Formats: sequence, structure tokens, C-alpha cells
Amino acid sequence: MRASYRPSAVFRKRGAISRLSDLIWPPRSLLSEDIVDRPGVIAPALWGALQFLGDRRNRCGFPFPDDPGPNGVCGARAGREVAYDTARAALAYDDNARRLVLDLKSFGRRDGLPVFARWMSAAAGDALQRADFIAPTPMHWTRLAVRSFNQAAWLAQALSRASGKPWKPGALARVKRRKSQAGLSASERRRHVGGAIKARGRYAGKVVLLVDDVFTKGATFEACARALRKSGAAEVHAVTLARVVRPTDITL
Repeated sequence: MRASYRPSAVFRKRGAISRLSDLIWPPRSLLSEDIVDRPGVIAPALWGALQFLGDRRNRCGFPFPDDPGPNGVCGARAGREVAYDTARAALAYDDNARRLVLDLKSFGRRDGLPVFARWMSAAAGDALQRADFIAPTPMHWTRLAVRSFNQAAWLAQALSRASGKPWKPGALARVKRRKSQAGLSASERRRHVGGAIKARGRYAGKVVLLVDDVFTKGATFEACARALRKSGAAEVHAVTLARVVRPTDITL
């Protein structure tokens, strides 16, 4: 049974008056209500509960029980070739990672972005080092107008700052609005996003690193990668803050 989720009490944007803000709204741990000395800190007792995936060397970045080598694939790629070259994630999507993702995605909590970028940088490994630029998965303009932010863009920008790599927030556009993909199978998700994402510009010979918050079945990354391939990209890699890990995803 999934643990109940309660958003942290304090979500404040930090700006020029951040020090004064800290006096009024003291920074809190990313995974508890504990007051910490600076934003983005996780209480030590909870640090060990995070399930880091690291720089997995197989193509899916999946935590196989035994390393299948660089050609090992997970259920998302079984029996077919997809458009992205590799996928990596910093964390397994459990209750702790879920809280981090929802605080960012649903409540706009940004104080964890610098540390998330460091985790994602470590997970992306060589793909980040070779990337010509970083691109967030896009959000349809109508949804962006309602939400006012794209959490994938926040993560991409933070990763750019941490790595020194340029990022292109407009490299991709979602040209068709779709309903939520929750509850859809992998094949349904692929059909759902088919034709919904287009590249803005030509990227002949470029190595692109796609960024999103959660890897579920890879359908969004595949749609983005296909659009980038059509624009001439030589390689497309993906990295997320977290990924869903299920035993049924294991395929060699």
C-alpha cells in the first residue's frame, strides 16, 4: 500500500530577499518538516532511504540483478528498437522519490533543483559529457498557461548550470494536447503521444540529452527522440530524476 503523501508546509521562491525569507520561513528538509541550515538539504536520517540508481551501463539504465552489459535492454525496449540511445535516472521511484517529484511537479518547490541536478549529472555520465545541448520534454502551451511552469525545463536548466552544457528550452514543442497517460500500457502510451511532439530547428549531427522528471515506460522520450532524429540528431539520450522500476520490466 502506498504511503500517504502530504506536501511540505513551506514552498517559497527564493530571490534577492532569500535571507530574510529564511528568517520568516526557515528552509525545510526535502523529505520531512525538519528545519535545516540551507535549502535543498535532506535530513540525515532519511538520506539512506533514497534508492540511487547511479550510472547504469546497460542501454535502459535499469537496475538488473546481474549486469547484462551495454546491450542489455528492459521491457520498454524488448523486441523492438526505439529512437533514444540510452536512458538513465538518478532514483528509483518509490515513496521518497514520489514526494520529491510531486513537490516539484505539483507544488512548484524549487529548492531541491541544485541537488537534483547533481544526482542527474552523475546518473547521465558520459551521455552528459558528450551532449551538445540539453533539452527538456515539452509541455503543450495550454497546459503551460494553466500551470505556469514546466518542471522538466526547471530540471534541464538546473542540469545546464551544474554541468556547463547549454540547454535549449524550445528545441521541442508539443503540438497536440493529449489527456494524461496514467493507466495506459506501453503500447497505448506510444500511440497516445504519436505525432504530438515536433522538433523546432535542425540539429544535424548533434548529440542531445533529453530531461524529464520521471521515466515510466519511455513513450514520451521515444516521441521526443523520433522528432529529434527527423531533425538530424545523431544521438539522443535521456535522463530523469526518477524512474519507475517494476520486476516485470526485466528483459534480457
